Amino acid sequence: MSELSLDCKLAAHVLEHFIRQELAKFGFTKGVVGMSGGIDSTLSAYLAAHALGAENVLGVIMPYNTSSPESEADARLAGEALGVQLLKVEITPQIDAYFERFPDADQMRRANKMARERMTILYDQSVLFGGLVIGTSNKTEALLGYTTLWGDMASAVNPLGDLYKTQVRELGAFLGVPENILSKAPSADLWPGQTDEGELGFSYAEVDRALYWLIDRRCRPEDLIQDGFSEDFLEKVWKLIRLSQYKRRLPPPVAKLSRRSLDRDFRYPRDWEE
Repeated sequence: MSELSLDCKLAAHVLEHFIRQELAKFGFTKGVVGMSGGIDSTLSAYLAAHALGAENVLGVIMPYNTSSPESEADARLAGEALGVQLLKVEITPQIDAYFERFPDADQMRRANKMARERMTILYDQSVLFGGLVIGTSNKTEALLGYTTLWGDMASAVNPLGDLYKTQVRELGAFLGVPENILSKAPSADLWPGQTDEGELGFSYAEVDRALYWLIDRRCRPEDLIQDGFSEDFLEKVWKLIRLSQYKRRLPPPVAKLSRRSLDRDFRYPRDWEE
């Protein structure tokens, strides 16, 4: 059995209970999920539908004009299979209007703007729907910094935050996510032909194993070379982890001036009792 293998029945139970319990703490029974047609957002939608009831979940599809038609088709396939409510909101007009002022913007700027625009839509629709935004960002992406701060990283609760990408796929298969979503190359669908692994330069299967030993087991990079990992690969992964730490600090650091600063002294747990 792989070190990353899940007890999928237990994991599903824990995550569904987590969604239901966390929303209930704040008086909510409904959730909103951005559905891209990829495995992460699809798994979040499945967990939310099982936890809250399909009628209490809104899936929002937010394509740009270069988005793959297959992505929308997969999002609709999953949403209709679950029976959740679906809403399509095109983001092309507002994205293009902004970049008319900055026509030389590179792909990263455009990708980050799209991710943040999608999140503002989710939060707006969550007010109308009367629910909270449920996250879709996994542990691998967060550790590598392969996320957009205040974009796909933003949410009220995130059931996938402690699942590596390979575990997301394993749990998705257990819960019955359609095979074409499970098997397709992971992609943020930010431009034609874009894939996560193509951008990162390594596979999720490879980096998840490295991250498990580096993070979960607290090994040093030099300790893993004898286990078959290349020095260059481990150096790259370790650098990505270190340089993206600022993305994993929420809220941002506060300069301490008072007796009880928000990120140091005022740290009551979220489940405090009145």
